[in-house]
Amino acid sequence: MNFLSPWAFAFAATIPLVVVFYLLKRRRVVKLVSSTLLWQKFLAESQASAPFQKLRRNWLLLLQILMLILAVLALSRPYFAAKSPNSDLRVLILDASASMRSTDEKPSRFEKARKEALTWVDSLRDGDQMVVLQVSGNTEVKQSATGEKSALRRAILSCQAADAPTRPAPAFKMAESLIRDRSKESNPEIHFFSDGAFADLAGFDNSSLPVIYHKVGVSSENLGITALDVKANPENASQRAIYASVSSFSTNTLQTDLELRLDGTLLETRPVTMKPGEISRQIFLATQTNDGIFSVHSTLEDELAADNDSSIVSLLPHPEKVLLVTRGNRFLERAIRSVPNVQLAIADSLNDEAPEFDFVVLDDVIPTVWPKGNILAFRVANTNWFEKITEIESPAIVDWRATHPLMHYVGFDTVQVAKSLQVKTPSWGVSLVESPQATLMAAGELGHQRIVWVGFDTLESTWPYRVSYPIFLANVADWLNPASERNNQLLVHAGDPFRFRSPPGVTNGTITLPDGKKRELTVDPKAGEVVFGDTLKQGVYHLSIGSNEIPFCVNLLDSSESNIKPHEELQFGKFVKVEATTLHRTNFELWRHIAAAGLGVLMLEWWYYHKRTA
Repeated sequence: MNFLSPWAFAFAATIPLVVVFYLLKRRRVVKLVSSTLLWQKFLAESQASAPFQKLRRNWLLLLQILMLILAVLALSRPYFAAKSPNSDLRVLILDASASMRSTDEKPSRFEKARKEALTWVDSLRDGDQMVVLQVSGNTEVKQSATGEKSALRRAILSCQAADAPTRPAPAFKMAESLIRDRSKESNPEIHFFSDGAFADLAGFDNSSLPVIYHKVGVSSENLGITALDVKANPENASQRAIYASVSSFSTNTLQTDLELRLDGTLLETRPVTMKPGEISRQIFLATQTNDGIFSVHSTLEDELAADNDSSIVSLLPHPEKVLLVTRGNRFLERAIRSVPNVQLAIADSLNDEAPEFDFVVLDDVIPTVWPKGNILAFRVANTNWFEKITEIESPAIVDWRATHPLMHYVGFDTVQVAKSLQVKTPSWGVSLVESPQATLMAAGELGHQRIVWVGFDTLESTWPYRVSYPIFLANVADWLNPASERNNQLLVHAGDPFRFRSPPGVTNGTITLPDGKKRELTVDPKAGEVVFGDTLKQGVYHLSIGSNEIPFCVNLLDSSESNIKPHEELQFGKFVKVEATTLHRTNFELWRHIAAAGLGVLMLEWWYYHKRTA
């Protein structure tokens, strides 16, 4: 047993004083009473023939001495010392994502995590240091390495939870760089305060990070909107189809009403009942005469509010102008003409930039002047697209990226190709179709130009005879359409930056946040692009730039974040797991229990005194 205030034992000197008081002769005061019959016993106890009387066994004296001993012990603050590993550097990572705003912990998971983090600051020893990182959509250094407790407390109290998903990988990489050069004797630690509501971490298999996972949260009662999209109704061109995916992560059956609004006007209310773990896909049909914003709201008051609302900007479709440069590919021409709302023009060569077209299709024709707009290129490539281009005979198609928007409902199971160009996947794009040797199809954005590249001539393959061929071209027409590109820009996931091409000559703009506050923006005319990164709150934002007023919507739309069930362990790569730690009290103090015992003795002494003198 150890003592935090050993100087308190000096009060033990009061114990002999209490004994002396019981030894002293009592000074008598003369009082007139009517009879001494009731005072005989008291007088017998009070008689003394000397200044000091003989100390006799007295329970009041023993109780008072015991009470003083307990009071002295309480003031000395005894404690049982427990072994707590010392660490010269602790990196505190505070999860400030949307799931941490869940209210199963009162007032929220984030507030509980912040309170626990503050206790670690209070336990900081002399010479030790801490770093405070906040992670949500991005990682922010709130406090660099310091041992000043007041600065660490201010840093933790300045953290705020956002509506963004958790992306902890950059935070752990930063923490790894901070502790990399520390010796093993210094025992650096990484403390992660989170509910674990994110996808497994990759790339840390061999890092052996000293992570201590502080789990926050107790339940998973939540229903959230995890996907939202709007398209033209293929059966009625005057209508828009709004697609919403609603997921239940609760252990109970939940009921809610989904409300569809257009620019704040309620259009439809639809009751939805969902079983545990169920995904409900809802399609709303609405008439739209002008550009507007569709919003879907779930009326259920669950433990996470950030995924109960989602909004999307809906721009009315305009005819898409497409230029096909070909020497006579009828299959390609018919497939493009079958795409709704496409106005097709055909040429056998291209001698200018074709600025009046939304995108250009190059069918094995090298243009004299490469267009600056979006391009679909078959068996032709600009010199700055790829590092090296080679040719292969009868390549076997072994894989394709089915999750890419261009590859929705597109398969290559029975497609055979006579010959093709092949490239290494470029840094500006992703591979869509692969052979064992290299990439046969790629897509991406280079500068402000979207490019879809196909390495083979479709006439030298069986692809035009497959149903996936016209579907692919319909996907391409939608992906390369500047209007669709703009629609995608106006739907932002919380935490991602909003990007928008600025008008020529404009140097400033204004962003109106969902709460009505305004932010001034400075636009670099040379960059020609507006970049706004403060998108941590869900809602509708408005950009005012030049004479343009552009609304854009920020949503959570993340199933991993909406699944608020606390994880018992974190997965770092394939083989490394970190289990949630439990909180153990170190240096357990006893003064509260001793003080309570002293109070009990005091009450016993009071009772005994009154019983004795009654």
